[in-house]
Amino acid sequence: MDIEPDDFEYAIEHSHILHEPDRRIDTFGLSRFKFIMISPLMDNVSQTRVRTGEVQAQKPQIIKPSGYNDVELEGFDDKARDFLEMLRSKGLEPAIFKYGFQFKRTDASAEIVHEAFENVKDRVLEIARKEGDPMLAVIEAVDDTWEVGLLKFSIDMIKKSSEINAFDFKRKGLI
Repeated sequence: MDIEPDDFEYAIEHSHILHEPDRRIDTFGLSRFKFIMISPLMDNVSQTRVRTGEVQAQKPQIIKPSGYNDVELEGFDDKARDFLEMLRSKGLEPAIFKYGFQFKRTDASAEIVHEAFENVKDRVLEIARKEGDPMLAVIEAVDDTWEVGLLKFSIDMIKKSSEINAFDFKRKGLI
């Protein structure tokens, strides 16, 4: 299904993470996040679609600019080269993390609950809190563009994980 720019923008604005996982993307292994996505049906206010599934986040990869080690310092004295070496020794050289997510549709299921959205939302959030699964996310999304809500969740997890991942990589001497 093609998503028009206006539909995409609407979906981004109306997708919310209602309950975020306690855990973040693991620096050195695969992370599996479960999700419960709830969406009010546009054509029937007394029905809500509940989707469940899993999102897998691959371990982040370190990407360093290839030319950084061969920086030409034309016109500079040896102090400039020493300065670059000092930056490297302090772990201040630039590094970018590449994150990979995979949504397994085979693990996703959907059902329509014959109740108003707010009631379903309250019940799902209560269940999520009681179960205490550290890898569970509850997401509110627009029904016909629900994948955008899943994308928004993935981006949010990257933002919240990147500092932890950088710390772990530095601690291991990888950056």
